[in-house]
Amino acid sequence: MSDVGVPCLATIRSAADGDRVVVVVRGELDIGATHLRAALNDALDRSATGVDLDLAEVGFCDCGGLNVLLELRGRALAESRTVAVRDCSPAVGRLLDLTGTRELFALPGSGGPDAEAVDVLEEAVLGGGIPAGGGLRGNVDRELRTEVDQLRRAMRTRPAIDVARGILMATFGLSPEDAWTVLVSASQNTNTKLHHLARDLVGTVDGGPLPEAVRQQVAAAVAKVQEGVREGVREGVREGVREDPRGMPPCA
Repeated sequence: MSDVGVPCLATIRSAADGDRVVVVVRGELDIGATHLRAALNDALDRSATGVDLDLAEVGFCDCGGLNVLLELRGRALAESRTVAVRDCSPAVGRLLDLTGTRELFALPGSGGPDAEAVDVLEEAVLGGGIPAGGGLRGNVDRELRTEVDQLRRAMRTRPAIDVARGILMATFGLSPEDAWTVLVSASQNTNTKLHHLARDLVGTVDGGPLPEAVRQQVAAAVAKVQEGVREGVREGVREGVREDPRGMPPCA
């Protein structure tokens, strides 16, 4: 699916911090985040050693947004620089954990086994496989292979997850963030991998059956987020009435 015409729901600002550039992102990172590539690449070009991302004010992030960050990271590594996540919101942290990509954005100079793992994983991602030798312990090698497999799986399963989110948005009138919440909640409550759940939801478009347990959890998650939206609307109405007990708009 082309991202031409898809709006960008995020903004960024950047500032130099020593030999690095700090990029602060606000809003939602989805497929429209491709419009941020030029600004992100510019920030990388202005840095000596790389970019630190502050994602604390990103309220929503899906695989479309993550792929933009991974592309930036890939370019940085090719130029002997790094891209790190300095801070992130729960939404971003959840996605990094679900896709197994958190270590890919570790802060430089963190030290310890994790830093070694990230260094080798960088070679693996760029070269397409874990390099032989290197004195890594067997368990570290296995962990790195798992990380690479998870990253590749995330890239493969992105279309199904994005389509499933779109189905929930269109069917129930949900916002992108609420649709993501429904997917994650149903996945956790049914002990179903996120991409398996997405695949089942996409299959219903062609008449495929949705397992009863999954259907119930999706319905419950949708009801929960919709109730939250309705409560927010009611609270807004109550605030308006308190400002003007007659329920009339204030005079100009």
